[in-house]
Amino acid sequence: VVRRRLLQRYEHQPFISCLAGFYSCRWKRYQRERTEPGKCCCNMRECMFFPLLVAAFCFSLVFLYTWGEGKNDYNGFDWYNYGNLGFWFLWSLLILIVAAVLFAYTSLLLVLAMCLLAEGQQLYLHWSHKIGTFLVLGFTISSLFALSILWRDHRKTVRLSFQVTAPYLHIGAIAIMVLLSWPVALHAIRADKKVIQVLIVGPYLAILLFLFLIPLGMYSPCIREKGTLGPKPALIGHRGAPMLAPENTEMSFLKTIEHGGDGLETDVTISYDGVPFLMHDDTLKRTTNVHEVYPNETGKAASFFSWDSLQKLNAGTWFLKNKPFLGMGSLSKADQNQAMNQSIYTLSGFLRLADSHNKLVIFDLYRPPEKHPYRNLWLRKVLDVILKESKIKRHLVLWLHNSVRSFVQSVAPGFQHTMGRKAPIEDLLKHNIVKLNLVYTDMSSEDIRKYAEANITTNFYVVNEPWLYSLAWCSGAHSVTTNAVHLLKDLSQPLFLMTPQQYNIMWILTDLTSAFLISLVFAL
Repeated sequence: VVRRRLLQRYEHQPFISCLAGFYSCRWKRYQRERTEPGKCCCNMRECMFFPLLVAAFCFSLVFLYTWGEGKNDYNGFDWYNYGNLGFWFLWSLLILIVAAVLFAYTSLLLVLAMCLLAEGQQLYLHWSHKIGTFLVLGFTISSLFALSILWRDHRKTVRLSFQVTAPYLHIGAIAIMVLLSWPVALHAIRADKKVIQVLIVGPYLAILLFLFLIPLGMYSPCIREKGTLGPKPALIGHRGAPMLAPENTEMSFLKTIEHGGDGLETDVTISYDGVPFLMHDDTLKRTTNVHEVYPNETGKAASFFSWDSLQKLNAGTWFLKNKPFLGMGSLSKADQNQAMNQSIYTLSGFLRLADSHNKLVIFDLYRPPEKHPYRNLWLRKVLDVILKESKIKRHLVLWLHNSVRSFVQSVAPGFQHTMGRKAPIEDLLKHNIVKLNLVYTDMSSEDIRKYAEANITTNFYVVNEPWLYSLAWCSGAHSVTTNAVHLLKDLSQPLFLMTPQQYNIMWILTDLTSAFLISLVFAL
């Protein structure tokens, strides 16, 4: 019997050696110490440091979730950095990889610690891991603080995400508590004083009870009775289909139409000689080869170029070189050739294309800077193109610009007038507003319902992720502006959609199953 026990002990040593080696860098058996029953699992210094490791794990988890749920705005983040740094790089992807690595690192350390505790080994975290823990804490806390200051709308995105992910985060939290029941029960049983047992088990049970009851305060518009879901929101291509083709080019808008988009969104600037054309940025650096054709004028405002000069620029090669979106995929040879030959598109051509395919249009109008010959005539020039050159059907135009709206209504009756912010219903009706064009962080099912009762529809921009589109669908949005028409068109129903009865069953089964498993662990 003694021989068999000794053999089992030595057969078990390689496993413990691996655990202690990775956690403490103590690979040899004589370097390790076992925890005696009733004694603390580590010395005072390690006891003080262990909560820092737990904190590093929690902050890295929060940062990973926060940044991961912000994927909808990665392109905007990268564009912001491009404006400040002067070169294009997928900083959003780099940060996501760093966040995932930091979370994986702290998770591994915690798993190693739990396994060592279960084996009765004293904890000793190697100094290199302690430095790593401090680095994780410093990076994640400073990053979360920077996000809260520099990107305040991101907090709203995270709050919106809870409306669809909370039921599943709840299940994940319960699963973690079930896994933690093993080391908690083990140390509670080994403790030789009632006070220590209460200190170990008490907080654990309090957190568990909180998690059991937290669904009582959850709300999600995607938890609804059958038959109450509204129609699928219409899809408006944001600058066309910029994940499939260079933004604001004819190819981009044709791709939106090809994939069944209901409308087209763009940005309108006026050239120095009065030709309205499509361009989002103030300069031509990001989306053209201006550095090759006009190397001394790369910082010059786009509106100070004549139309003849603009026609000489290529508006597609940058797209193939920079790949502006994460997970774009590869283009076919035909699409690559087509993208390489794109040029700057005129407003007139854009409107004719939309009219020929019966697509809605909405656009941001940029007033030319000072000393521009059309600074005070720009709106008149745009209206001339809409009404006289393109002759687009007026009901297809969602007029967004708020300046001289009454004048526009008088010379161009039939436009669908759209407001870019929330306002009292009385004011909207007074100005004949029929649609709101709102940033998605302003999404509220209650507001959508209130406006819909007054026959005012809502459009949210820019919605790229399926979970966010699902939330807009469940909330009752009429349409969304998106970079991903080709992806969202395939959704047949919202993600995470379930009835209250289905959710209650999921909640109760999760709580009962976890309670049974935890009771079993403590009993054994």
